Amino acid sequence: MTKRFGQNFLVNRDSRERVLEELKAEPGMRVWEIGPGIGAMTALALDAGLAVTAFEIDHGFSRLLTRLFGSRPSFKLVEGDFIDRWKAEFEATGAPDRIFGNLPYNAANAMVASLIEGDLIPPRMIFTVQKEAGLRMIAVPGTKDYSSFSVLCTSACKMKLAFDLGKSSFWPVPRVTSAVVRMLPRRDPVAAGDRAGFSAFVRAGFSSRRKTLRNNVRAAAAALGPSFGRGDGASLEAALDAALVAHGIRADIRAEALRPEELAAVYESLKAR
Repeated sequence: MTKRFGQNFLVNRDSRERVLEELKAEPGMRVWEIGPGIGAMTALALDAGLAVTAFEIDHGFSRLLTRLFGSRPSFKLVEGDFIDRWKAEFEATGAPDRIFGNLPYNAANAMVASLIEGDLIPPRMIFTVQKEAGLRMIAVPGTKDYSSFSVLCTSACKMKLAFDLGKSSFWPVPRVTSAVVRMLPRRDPVAAGDRAGFSAFVRAGFSSRRKTLRNNVRAAAAALGPSFGRGDGASLEAALDAALVAHGIRADIRAEALRPEELAAVYESLKAR
């Protein structure tokens, strides 16, 4: 077993019980757990009567999990990278009622983005992440933590930092503070019909925080142009200028000043043009 995937295990029982309570899951519910590791949260979830599908990338931990829980009918193990494996599991068994996990610090953003861009947003997701990442997930326009990842998360979900977890709750003890993030689906999601395309546009718009939205988008024209039927920066920039005018947005605006709804309006106008 190895820690090469950047995971610190939640070993404090009180902390684990708080996370499970935050999940608001009832007996019989189907839940996905990302990165169960040594199975501390898995055991609590199974004992609470939940049907757990655990995604584990480490072969050593997978063997341990099989020894610990393999005989329990409510436990299923999916080996491999979660980002690579979750869609096949979704196609085979349908959407889970809940998703939770103590996410590896070096992969948390990619895992959450994969779910949102893949349009899998169950009624409740609870993730333990590095607090710095959690602050980016819930950030609002005009703040230092607001980023393309903030837009992706808040465009699809109601976000809340539920509580912090002290370093002593983990083994090995991390150098940073962790936080539990609650994600609930928005009733009025932004760009719900094209999350992946919208996300690519937003990432381009935030690619350099010192530049305007239009300059960043123009610089990304080679990648974005085909999506809008335009192959060069100048024509894409002209279409973007028209979209900004149509929505009453200044041409010198930076992406970090715009709400997800405003960015989506510009994106939809570009697609229409």
